[in-house]
Amino acid sequence: MRALLSAVALALLLPAAAAAAPPFAADRVGAPDAPVRVLVVGSIHGNETAGHAIVRRLARTPPPAGVQLWLVESANPDGVARGTRQNARGVDLNRNFPWDWRGDGRPFDTYYPGRARASEPETRALMALAREIRPDLTLFYHQHMRLVVLPHGADRAPVRAYAQRVGLPTRWLAYLHGTATAWQNHTLGGTAFVVELPAGALPASAVRRHARAVHAIAARRATGTVTVAAPKPRIDQDPIPFGADRRRQMRAYSKRHYGVAEARLLEPKVIVEHYTASTTYSSAYGTFAANAPDVEFGERPGVCAHFVVDRDGTIHQLVPLRLRCRHTVGLNHVAIGIEHVGVSDADVMGRPAQLAASLRLTRWLQGRYGIGTRDVIGHAESLSSPYHRERVAAMRDRTHGDFQRATMRRYRGKL
Repeated sequence: MRALLSAVALALLLPAAAAAAPPFAADRVGAPDAPVRVLVVGSIHGNETAGHAIVRRLARTPPPAGVQLWLVESANPDGVARGTRQNARGVDLNRNFPWDWRGDGRPFDTYYPGRARASEPETRALMALAREIRPDLTLFYHQHMRLVVLPHGADRAPVRAYAQRVGLPTRWLAYLHGTATAWQNHTLGGTAFVVELPAGALPASAVRRHARAVHAIAARRATGTVTVAAPKPRIDQDPIPFGADRRRQMRAYSKRHYGVAEARLLEPKVIVEHYTASTTYSSAYGTFAANAPDVEFGERPGVCAHFVVDRDGTIHQLVPLRLRCRHTVGLNHVAIGIEHVGVSDADVMGRPAQLAASLRLTRWLQGRYGIGTRDVIGHAESLSSPYHRERVAAMRDRTHGDFQRATMRRYRGKL
């Protein structure tokens, strides 16, 4: 399938003055309902085109089961035609994205970021594509540094696995202002990273090696993803007040802690298990409904959870899954929270009806959102999640003791 961004995204996004910008296309390879989505961009700098051969090979090769590849040979066709790093307006597109954009310089300076954040049609088209497909993995090919760049704020495991397969070292680089990968990792989640190829055209053996590495990390992601949906358990709707004020507080909280003012839970990546440290559902409900500021920082919204599983196995839904809930520092932007009425791990794990209901709920959520079992975690494991992100320095190491790793090994085993 080919999605012509000139006809779709560009027509919607570009001002009239930019309507003559040449189109670029995104080709999908693989089933449209495959749960794992991988975006591969052959070039964003017009004079770094070695990645085009990898994209062309991927277009000819069926992806692993459960994977759909979205392929963009070049996000900068004007630059390719001119042989320039920049696009036709002299902008380095990989400094034009709105995350931490900084303006400086003049057109055709090496790193000229444009007159404003996301000022370029190519930038906006790539953003539209990424928002539409929400890729789990994104690779941008560059030259000529012969390394794989470790991303900031994203899961590094697939990046290291890719580097090992292609025989390139990994390295941190500091060029974070306005880059495509930083925007994706901090705005959409998933893992976006840069592969710096050597200078010149790639030999056929290297093209094959890189294409196989793309398939390998995609397959690895697919095998950790639940693809068969479990049946929905019975859920009692018992909503807490979550009106305009609380949503406004959630947007402000998200801006402070994650960098984007957003109250919606756009694409859950993690399920976090908690216990309430109380013996009744009513006390837990009262705590979450009160919307009281936290004691230490005085911040609102107050703590809450999407679900509470009572001791008898009753599942209560308190917050719609379309909304963020404040239950786990560093993960509220990507996580569903499940509370269990109880005072310890053993208390919850030792109640068969409660545990069975918890597992049914978790399995259903995994299937609905494609969340792998490795991303079903206990609150005590929050700091080790690859999706953990916290901008407030005083809170970066904050976690809780409920559902310890040993408990979660048993829980995940039952899943």
